[in-house]
Amino acid sequence: MKNRPVLIGIGSLQQKGSFHEVDEALILMEQATLGAIEDTENPSIVNYIDEVQIPKGFWSYRDPGKWIAEKHGFSHAKTSVTKIGVLQQNLINSACDKIINGDIRASLIVGGEARHKIIQALKEGLTFEEMKLTVNPDQYVKAKEDLYIPEEIEALGMMAVGYYAIIESAMRFKHQRSLEDHEIFLGNYYERFSQIAKDNPHAWNQNTFSADDIRNPTAKNQRIAYPYNKLHNSSWNVNQASALILCSEELADQLNVPENKRVYPLVSSETNHMIAVIQRPDLTKPIGLHLASEYLLKTAQSHDIQPSLFELYSCFPIAVQLFSEALNISDKTDKTVTGGMPFAGGPLNNYMIHATAQVLEKIRKYPAEIGLITGVSGLMTKQALAIWGKDPVMNFCSKDVTNEAAKVEKPVPMSSEKDGEGKVLGCTTLFEKNEGIKAVIYAEDSNFHRKVITSIDKDVINNLGEEEWVGKKISFKNNQLS
Repeated sequence: MKNRPVLIGIGSLQQKGSFHEVDEALILMEQATLGAIEDTENPSIVNYIDEVQIPKGFWSYRDPGKWIAEKHGFSHAKTSVTKIGVLQQNLINSACDKIINGDIRASLIVGGEARHKIIQALKEGLTFEEMKLTVNPDQYVKAKEDLYIPEEIEALGMMAVGYYAIIESAMRFKHQRSLEDHEIFLGNYYERFSQIAKDNPHAWNQNTFSADDIRNPTAKNQRIAYPYNKLHNSSWNVNQASALILCSEELADQLNVPENKRVYPLVSSETNHMIAVIQRPDLTKPIGLHLASEYLLKTAQSHDIQPSLFELYSCFPIAVQLFSEALNISDKTDKTVTGGMPFAGGPLNNYMIHATAQVLEKIRKYPAEIGLITGVSGLMTKQALAIWGKDPVMNFCSKDVTNEAAKVEKPVPMSSEKDGEGKVLGCTTLFEKNEGIKAVIYAEDSNFHRKVITSIDKDVINNLGEEEWVGKKISFKNNQLS
């Protein structure tokens, strides 16, 4: 097919070391771009790059894409910065659609983070100043802000870990695991991720962590929100960048890009349906995710496509579990190629691009493999999925199931009761320096409306880590456990 989209260039890198040994994010993105250009084996690809898409990171640059493009010979390219909240797969899908429609010839998607350099500056008592880029890109791509209910923010703040921990507790209850059994389950789950990261040269942390290392809180592996410790969390403080170059198959032929460099996007799906965590009808079954997964799997099956490599978004263990259930992936099947975000590294708003680069490298090496990659935005709010393969066995297609999901999944009303009784739907304890400081409970009142209840009672805090509270009947007074 003349305008069939194909991946022809990959660039990935990471840096470790002292402050002066590592670069800021702009230079990382530049180096990843140069790596992707070189990877195509035809430097004239720069003459055909009509757009540069960059997912926004921790950095403050207005338009890093234009700086890179002007410096390296493709200043004609239109640039965009995609704000946090837009699924990273959306950048890939957008590029594919434009290539299919003949709107662009080639697209560069690049992102990177330099949190490690920032941390090193603090450790070494140095001042870190980014290069100043003050001109806006040709386009900002924005999303609606993630939904939080005020009661949730008051109880849990803006850190994601508490919200995911509450969803995790609901999953534990659903599978009828004891607290201890579930801790062991999570330790074993991520032990395998650590083993995979050990053999991944791109992984940030190649140390091997046992299930007990992951499960047990220590000074270095502090408990953050039960049952999550630091090693259950994504690792943001990395210096990593990745770049992808996609173009039309016709252009790849024209530029004599070797066949062994080509990997094809086959099918993708996404949902942008948003409901605050507390108002989700079933904390363990996001309808949008299941609709998106159903479309992806049915489309793949109709073309005899069977994914064999999986990179399931791993900001927290519950994200992996939710994807795994929606996609019917066997417990025995590895859920990551990279080693996951706690060990391979989780460069904030670029992980799906980073993971895609590594999965596609693997497909190049083992052409019979089919890769399935997933992404998340927000508090398991939005999800994206994509399948890639070495052979274009179907024309690329994608679907956004947001409208379908919105028709099926409606937010549960919040309770207006300050005093009353309810049933626990999910819970966690927030920690500081391995000391429990607050219990947070998501409950359903007698009218089946939702309520956030908290307690700073030490007995309650301790008990939440000793016995199952999900499913338990409770009483509350003035929004506090009574």
